[in-house]
Amino acid sequence: MAYILEIATSDFESTKNAVAGGADRIELCANLGEGGTTQSFGVIKKCREQFPSTLIYPIIRVRGGDFFYTDEEYDCMYQDALQCKELQCDGVVVGFLKRDGSIDVERTARIVEAVHPLKVTFHRAFDRCVDPYRALEQLIEIGCERILTSGQQLTAPEGVELIAELNRIAAGRIIIMPGSGVRAENVATLAQKTGCREFHTSLRELQHSKMGFFPKAFADSTENNHYSVNTSSVRQLKDLLNSLS
Repeated sequence: MAYILEIATSDFESTKNAVAGGADRIELCANLGEGGTTQSFGVIKKCREQFPSTLIYPIIRVRGGDFFYTDEEYDCMYQDALQCKELQCDGVVVGFLKRDGSIDVERTARIVEAVHPLKVTFHRAFDRCVDPYRALEQLIEIGCERILTSGQQLTAPEGVELIAELNRIAAGRIIIMPGSGVRAENVATLAQKTGCREFHTSLRELQHSKMGFFPKAFADSTENNHYSVNTSSVRQLKDLLNSLS
């Protein structure tokens, strides 16, 4: 079975580069520096139209920070999820916790039902939950397609033992996808130690502005630049995964 590479992108340009590099699936976001928030209608629509053969999963997240949301915030995200269904995306990426760190089963299940037949990934809110084993079973019962996780550590290589255990317990009932710190130099080890077949990364690189003029006060500002995806880095990682198949 082939390995799947998911790239987190932050705009149309980075999505275009990721697709050109061979990404199998796109987690389409804005504000990756905050962990990802929902992109605009226009960007999602353009990516869906421009890349019909690539799986597009927009993240549904109204703000950065924690994953305990007010009713008003949840209502916003519910509407965003329905909009992704209307745009014929392939899935959405969500994550809802209760104040005590448990999975918000009711809110998650409501999204899963509302966007059907779109698939649902539960993102790294999972890494902040109080009991990953109970959460695993809850998300299986709800009907989520996969869990994106770094094994409740800052990076997947640090959390490799828990990721491997979760994948063993899941036993094909849900996909366990390592993410955070996944790179060409460690993905083979992660695949071997965890048994996982899908991997998530952003491969972000700083892109310097091509503007020919800035007022003096702004000439050296870091705000002139932005992060994007390097096509060759995606291709390198995808080729490496193909070599493991």
